[in-house]
Amino acid sequence: MISSHLQNETRRLFLQKTGYGLGAAAFSSLANADSAGAADGALPQSGLHHAAKAKRVIYIHLVGSPSHLDLFDYKPELQKRTGQLCPDEFFDTSKLAFIREQPNLLGTPKEDQFAFRKCGASGMELSNLLPHLQGVADELCLIKTLHTDQFNHAPSQMFLLTGFERFGRPSMGSWVSYGLGSENQNLPGFVVLITGQVLGAGNSAFGSGFLPTIHQGIEFRSKGDPVLYLSNPKGVSPGERKMVVDAVNDLNKEALADVGDPEIATRISQYEMAYRMQTSVPELMNIADEPQSIHEMYGTQPGKTSFANNCLLARRLVERDVRFVQLFDQGWDHHGSVFNSLPNKTRQVDKPIAALIRDLRERGLLDETLVIWSAEFGRTPMAQGAVGNGSGKTKAGRDHHKDAYSVWMAGGGCKGGHVHGATDELGYAIAHDPVHVHDFNATILHQLGIDHERLTFRYQGRQFRLTDVHGRVIKDILA
Repeated sequence: MISSHLQNETRRLFLQKTGYGLGAAAFSSLANADSAGAADGALPQSGLHHAAKAKRVIYIHLVGSPSHLDLFDYKPELQKRTGQLCPDEFFDTSKLAFIREQPNLLGTPKEDQFAFRKCGASGMELSNLLPHLQGVADELCLIKTLHTDQFNHAPSQMFLLTGFERFGRPSMGSWVSYGLGSENQNLPGFVVLITGQVLGAGNSAFGSGFLPTIHQGIEFRSKGDPVLYLSNPKGVSPGERKMVVDAVNDLNKEALADVGDPEIATRISQYEMAYRMQTSVPELMNIADEPQSIHEMYGTQPGKTSFANNCLLARRLVERDVRFVQLFDQGWDHHGSVFNSLPNKTRQVDKPIAALIRDLRERGLLDETLVIWSAEFGRTPMAQGAVGNGSGKTKAGRDHHKDAYSVWMAGGGCKGGHVHGATDELGYAIAHDPVHVHDFNATILHQLGIDHERLTFRYQGRQFRLTDVHGRVIKDILA
């Protein structure tokens, strides 16, 4: 019979030894750049589960959701029927956010600035509101039939970007960081650039959820301190800061060895990363040293906050092998005066996005960089508010529409100049080749060399993944 004293001592020794083992494993995993990719015996650049077509992602999310019917999905029949009462079968089955009475149909104005034209060798139809994107139409893979389960902003943003409509799940960028790791030890693997605010989901749109927080999206700012609290306090030299970081990390390593908490390992890694970023980030964010021709192409203005500046920063980030760059741009929620508001917003994003695609192509980066244009849902072919005479001067807007909308991808092994799927003649429902949000996300992961069914994380007793228990790869859009 073992005495209680020996039992307690044995228990303490067992827990201590176990703690050291867990701590060492967690710290080794986070300290090793190739740890995630090497889990399946593959290097990160080769993909986690199969050969990757894309090594990096630039994911552009337009917060509020642009009117895809006026940009990408031309509907002449809807134009003809502007002002007519919405068909009963549409209104009776619709889940709408704000329209309460049976509305009128609302087509794209017939004015030249809203006209569609066939572009490039592919003949892809794009609105004149996007003249610069028209010039790179043959690089775009346009999906006209994306559909989602949610029709309000916050749940729709979370559903698209985390695979679940409520708070608490990891974002796509976090999943990619978890699966593939980072190729740059001086910059985060997941960087976020925002113009305006991420209304609705907030920072949950780029949060790490239940994954280790090392995979959280890190917000960079194009004006002021690039990263909050990165600069040394006044009177503290770099050498003194390094002494503090080393001392804190020595204490953290002792705590890690004692309790084996992976979040302590994250803290160690992030202290070291923050110290290295004090040198790497200012150099990255200094776009003033770019040639004048680049500033003219993007429409950038050094020292100011703009979507154009963020597009150029996105190129500079992927040049430095940052794995996942997410751009958010606010101001696309056009419930009223859609034909007055939409041209203002397209002027802000059209030129820099087209410049980004051209720039990546010229630098040999586009084939391995997947560029994505996304939104949380589409907009209705029915008017919210009075249609009036149907001209560009109407004060009517478009409500939220979850059943069919347009997104596109460029580069990263997708078919350029390709249109996938079609909606009905009024742009309300999908006519053929539907793509669910889970399918879209599964395809993005596939291009990065990730099998969406195998990238999982055990939490609260079950395995979770970005696509939940759904999703299929859309092979028709892959080159």
